[in-house]
Amino acid sequence: MISFKQTGNFSKTEKFLTSALKADYLHSLNKYGQEGVSALAMATPIDSGNTASKWSYSVTNIKGYASISWYNSNVNNGVPIVILLEYGHATKNGGYVQGRDFINPTLRPILDKIAESVWKEIRAL
Repeated sequence: MISFKQTGNFSKTEKFLTSALKADYLHSLNKYGQEGVSALAMATPIDSGNTASKWSYSVTNIKGYASISWYNSNVNNGVPIVILLEYGHATKNGGYVQGRDFINPTLRPILDKIAESVWKEIRAL
């Protein structure tokens, strides 16, 4: 037979969870969004420089959910150029241009900073 005995209450846990819900620990996402735009612009392979200059970001913060997204608006004939640079593409004469994985390695340190910052703020509650 298993039995449990509990004394006290969960007031500290409840206080922590309530504080975590009210905390604005995502206020720095704009800073990281701009940092990501700068890093992506520097890492984007440059021919004309048009793709590198077309990075932007948006922050979505809805009750209980927050996200940051990066975008590139350089489109030619309906094709996002950054996708061609990242994954490669065929050429008109039957050749192939190898893609270059530059987005993930560029954003990884920024995403790590976001995670570290959020955990630091949560632990401080």
